[in-house]
Amino acid sequence: MQSVSTSAPQLVLASASPRRRELLTQAGYTFRVEAADIPEDPLPGEDPIAYVTRLAREKAEAIRSRLASENTAIILGADTTVVVDRQILGKPASAEDAARMLRLLSGRTHQVITGVAALSATQTLTAAEITAVQFFSLSEAEIADYVSTGEPIDKAGAYAIQGRAACWIPAIHGCYFNVVGLPLALVSTLLAALSPDQPA
Repeated sequence: MQSVSTSAPQLVLASASPRRRELLTQAGYTFRVEAADIPEDPLPGEDPIAYVTRLAREKAEAIRSRLASENTAIILGADTTVVVDRQILGKPASAEDAARMLRLLSGRTHQVITGVAALSATQTLTAAEITAVQFFSLSEAEIADYVSTGEPIDKAGAYAIQGRAACWIPAIHGCYFNVVGLPLALVSTLLAALSPDQPA
């Protein structure tokens, strides 16, 4: 288990996601949470990698502005999206929207992309992780039952790989933690590049 030394800059997670908090804690980081509230609509013609890295950076920048007096803090921002047929699938707006997304994913392989931004007082580093996720074919009854649980509503692409949807995912190619919401190996690499005192 890794831990941040007391002399290291304080790490601030610019996200209210409980899954990201759990993953950072699992990786041994000491941090505090400062949720960022920014518009999350894609820009016209914006590709998925540019989209998630921009949002991750904007979230981190919003918190850095809020904590301007704490110039020793390191801010970590992240944003995850699901991509199928070149469509960006964020969090569903309703139960009907969640069902629509699950129909798109049914019986196919899609991409989960997470953008990560790490900001210090003088540096901004951004990167993205891509994982391919395979789905079984889903019946309308399975989709309706899953949506009724409420689990899809606050998840990009309308599913949680660590939840009930796990039984529909026979294979992934890439980082599992990325699909949950935070690619830990990428995060540790970026944080180490900002400060040698951060765990790597």
